[in-house]
Amino acid sequence: MPPEVLWTVPEAGMPSFAELGLPEPVLRALTAGGFTAPFPIQAATLPETLAGHDLLGRGQTGSGKTLAFGLALLSRLAGDRAQARRPRGLVLVPTRELAQQVVDAVMPYAKALGLTVTSVVGGMSFNRQAAELQRGIDLLVATPGRLTDHTNQRTCDLSAIEVTAIDEADRMADMGFLPQVRAILDLTPADGQRLLFSATLDGEVATLVRRYLHDPVTRAVASATAQVSTMEHHLLVVDTSAKPRVVTEIAARDGRTILFVRTKHGVDRLVKTLRRDGITAVALHGGKAQNARNRAIAEFKEGQAPVLVATDVAARGIHVDDVSLVVHVDPPADPKDYLHRAGRTARAGESGTVVTMVTPPERREVDRLTRLAGVRATSTEVGPGDASLGRITGARTPSGVPVAEAPKPAPTPRRRAAPGAGRPGSGRSVGGRSSGGRSGAGRPRRAA
Repeated sequence: MPPEVLWTVPEAGMPSFAELGLPEPVLRALTAGGFTAPFPIQAATLPETLAGHDLLGRGQTGSGKTLAFGLALLSRLAGDRAQARRPRGLVLVPTRELAQQVVDAVMPYAKALGLTVTSVVGGMSFNRQAAELQRGIDLLVATPGRLTDHTNQRTCDLSAIEVTAIDEADRMADMGFLPQVRAILDLTPADGQRLLFSATLDGEVATLVRRYLHDPVTRAVASATAQVSTMEHHLLVVDTSAKPRVVTEIAARDGRTILFVRTKHGVDRLVKTLRRDGITAVALHGGKAQNARNRAIAEFKEGQAPVLVATDVAARGIHVDDVSLVVHVDPPADPKDYLHRAGRTARAGESGTVVTMVTPPERREVDRLTRLAGVRATSTEVGPGDASLGRITGARTPSGVPVAEAPKPAPTPRRRAAPGAGRPGSGRSVGGRSSGGRSGAGRPRRAA
């Protein structure tokens, strides 16, 4: 592994986007979007990536790394659409939500350069994705599972990929995706440029780096366990019997709040409880259909639901402005999960508070976890209605007026199948296409 270079702001100050060498249409789009100066991770990496170097990048969540690699890919692809029927740029991400975030982040700059962007992720129509790929796109954002389906079905050709970015590589390793990532990289030209971003650069990630990156430059803008200066951390020690009421009072606060729960069933139970007590909350977990997940995120972003209750599916890839409080209702499994959950607040210089609910039996383990995460947390014993609970989180008594459930859309009338449809030998099937038709046995866990 190459030595890591911790990038610091030059004495002359932060360079401008123009000084980093970005194309003029991108500069105009950045100005229109209100971006006046690059974040450190962008200033640290763009000169290297625009020059064509392979890169290892590490920055805190919310540090601006999506645009760091997104602007690099688009700028490298600008001005040449000879291979537009085959994608020329590729971004691999672990989750559907992160794929959508990347697409949303880069789309204005792609349009400015006349480039096309699309995503292929699980939970969406395979045939529709295949048709879009057939029409031709420049930059493809994908989760490994669904992209593997497309390459196996020969609906996606990666032989023209010039630049590949792998985001959240450590999360890929945790989810068992690295064999698929390696197989995908083997389908791209060996001399292509590769950019890899990861919170950690050891274990399987280090193996990936050694095999696929060529003489990479390594840039970091902060320690993997550094505490963000605009983020407060608190441990709220609470009796097990009082915890549900304390969580409800916290959720009744003013402001956008994310509550993290260990299991999808726990998420659904908590949302039902909160809505019964008058708190508009929505659920996000891997058991939800993709359209339901999209709807939950949209309601949270638009302020229709100020509380999002989620499993770790949302800890990476959900970028919502003005999340002022993150609550670990169930303590996370490891320090990396703590940091990525916490990273949903205090993004891009904004302030935020992170609270971990701790019952007495959990105290020793949570103390160890925060220490390993490099976090200094203030510990406070709390109960329902306590002034200290209100001071730290803004907790208040909920209204108790149940939130009415939105009416479900009327089901679409089913069309009768044509005679013979779906029978053996008919050449037709009833129902939609699966994600490539492969058995689920032996596969790594899908992007949740």
